[in-house]
Amino acid sequence: MPYPFSRFATVLGTALCCAAVSPALAQTKSTKPMKTAAGANRQALLTTHDAQVNALLQQMTLEEKVHMLHANSAFAAGGIPRLGIPEIMTSDGPHGVRPEQGRDWRGVKDAQDAGTYMPTNNALASTWNRSLGYTAGTVLGSEANARGKDIILGPGINIIRAPLNGRNFEYFSEDPYLVTQMVTGYIQGVQSQGVSACVKHYALNNQETHRDDIDVEVSERALREIYLPGFKAAVEQGGVYSLMGSYNKFRGTYATENPYLMNTILKGEWGFKGLVISDWGSVHNTNEALRNGTDLEMGTDLVLMSQGVDQSAVASGVTGQPDLVNGSKKSLYDRFFLANPLLDDLKKDPSLVPMVDEKVRRILRVMYATHQLGDTKRQPGAYNTKEHQATALKVAEEGIVLLKNEGSLLPLQKAVKTVAVIGANAERPNAMGGGSGQVKAKYEISALQGIKDELGSGVSVTYAPGYTIARDQKADPALIAAAVAAAKAADQVIFVGGSIHGYDYGKWSDNAYDAEGTDKPDMKMPFGQDELVRAVLAANPKTVIVLLGGGPIDVAAWAGQAPAIVEAWYPGMEGGHALAHLLYGDVNPSGKLPITFPKQLEDAPAMKLGEYPSTPGNPLKQTYKDDIFVGYRYYDTYKVAPQFAFGHGLSYTTFDYGKLTVTPGKQSATVKLTVRNTGKMAGAEIVQLYVHDVKSSVKRPDKELKGFEKIMLNPGESKTVTMQLPAEAFQYYDEAKKQWVLEPGQFEVLVGSASDDIRQKGSLTL
Repeated sequence: MPYPFSRFATVLGTALCCAAVSPALAQTKSTKPMKTAAGANRQALLTTHDAQVNALLQQMTLEEKVHMLHANSAFAAGGIPRLGIPEIMTSDGPHGVRPEQGRDWRGVKDAQDAGTYMPTNNALASTWNRSLGYTAGTVLGSEANARGKDIILGPGINIIRAPLNGRNFEYFSEDPYLVTQMVTGYIQGVQSQGVSACVKHYALNNQETHRDDIDVEVSERALREIYLPGFKAAVEQGGVYSLMGSYNKFRGTYATENPYLMNTILKGEWGFKGLVISDWGSVHNTNEALRNGTDLEMGTDLVLMSQGVDQSAVASGVTGQPDLVNGSKKSLYDRFFLANPLLDDLKKDPSLVPMVDEKVRRILRVMYATHQLGDTKRQPGAYNTKEHQATALKVAEEGIVLLKNEGSLLPLQKAVKTVAVIGANAERPNAMGGGSGQVKAKYEISALQGIKDELGSGVSVTYAPGYTIARDQKADPALIAAAVAAAKAADQVIFVGGSIHGYDYGKWSDNAYDAEGTDKPDMKMPFGQDELVRAVLAANPKTVIVLLGGGPIDVAAWAGQAPAIVEAWYPGMEGGHALAHLLYGDVNPSGKLPITFPKQLEDAPAMKLGEYPSTPGNPLKQTYKDDIFVGYRYYDTYKVAPQFAFGHGLSYTTFDYGKLTVTPGKQSATVKLTVRNTGKMAGAEIVQLYVHDVKSSVKRPDKELKGFEKIMLNPGESKTVTMQLPAEAFQYYDEAKKQWVLEPGQFEVLVGSASDDIRQKGSLTL
């Protein structure tokens, strides 16, 4: 959704188990997602109170019904005091509840504003831990509840297709199966706290540049195989109560008003019984929104200004039109498409009223599900508790990925005299960046502070920023020289760099990094960091490189010289502690990449095969020519070597994969193997299961992820891993038949530690 700054003012079950690697975290309360029977659709639960819903609906006037369908302030909607129906209160919160914005983007001072800043969703996905996804969801739901919010606007699950997408940090993965597995627990965790999750952005919102007007063309097969599975799982397995439409067009029609996406697929095929919310300002037409799926229109003064409302009137919050439900109060929001314009249409054509009734019914269902209505009261939430902070730490520890570790440089020894920490990112907070992902954190442990806390007063920790975070800033010779001097004088050197969240300098910059509303200009580290890293590595070849960011970073200029590289994403309020725990061996890294890191931007399929950011000569059109070959599906199939492969992530121990057995069913298979920790340190391994169709009548990827398990093993310990491959694991979408097809024949089953590290193979015939 948009943000109030000047730029815009002019599915399958649960994990076996995954104990915490850190002994200190073993005491953290464990919560697990509710199990869902295979094929069961949890949406039926939303109709439990339909008798009460219909009774309320019959008591409403036409004006009251329309009042329920649109915002009455920046984050609130509806409310009929006469019938005891409260407003619906929403808040952004993909990785923490957003700072309070007041009624109309006017910030308020609130002692409860500062909460738990969780690691971003790409870090959560890097844990490959379904149960941890649920636990993270309970934190977000509990804090939203404590803040009086009924709907938390997350998770974002759009496929990470283009490396430059400024919002990739909010999303999970390039792989639809991994998305389905992580989103289900997240949603159930949020909703276990009596708060509705709102899965977004439906659908094909895969870039921020031109997001408001780009028209996406994609094949039906790619739509079904790549871009929709996460949303389908969110609805059917996660039982999500609400869903947000996206800004972009799809095949010529805005997604929020798209009859195929909303009516045919979401509410028809998937049986979604909940509430479709527009993204803020994504509605464009009263009639289309009425007929084609939008249930609640949200937006802000930005929308009203785009309709010609004078900015001074926006600032005052009133217009000449009376609010038809709340008496003499006057509201800007009656000018929304699903407000007075809709009311006028209904008075002219009463046959449209049943469409309105259905929208109100969906809203009331969610209000009953979140205990705003009915006899059951919501249990009190909790805000920024020690337990929530421990969850933030645990997600960061499991989500940080060890990309490279030549000569076992890591873990570092603590028995040293001096450590040099280099890089402005080492002390820069990130919680208040990123747009709607902003979180006002109670505190944020930087990498520098985490390292100091880890080593104590007996070790001298020096700091050299090495670069300045400022718009269009180039390499600074003086800062580089100071960093080089610090590196030469230290026993250990840790560089902390990468990207930044784009909100800085008090406003949004046109070259923002990792931010809503704008894509990155390139995949390189900004502020002259490549030159700095090369100089520091020359001064101390044993420098450890730590990267922060929302996606792939081009490291080709120095990766060959760096002995150790760590991807830390945006690791949340406890990120500095988590990083230090990993660097110094308190925690054995277990994160795996949920996206592929290409060697250079030109290698990415969206750039090579697609039309990112738009079709030449027509900036409003984009055809996804990469089709189903997104991420590793492209790199593996077309033999393009990545910098770091999907699923890649190293450990301080080693794992042996035993013999693989594949037991076929009629249209399914059971896969079993034993994994043993052959090293000297306890650690967790993520066993990844891929399927390859040996011979197919259509072109299929070289392999596709269809299962995984995360297991914890002590030194010398073995565990047997059993994974099920249902019929869906072998299917593709047949565009001619308009259905999923399992083509008989031979399939290979590939099990390994990463997409490019297959340890065992088996085969079966279906």
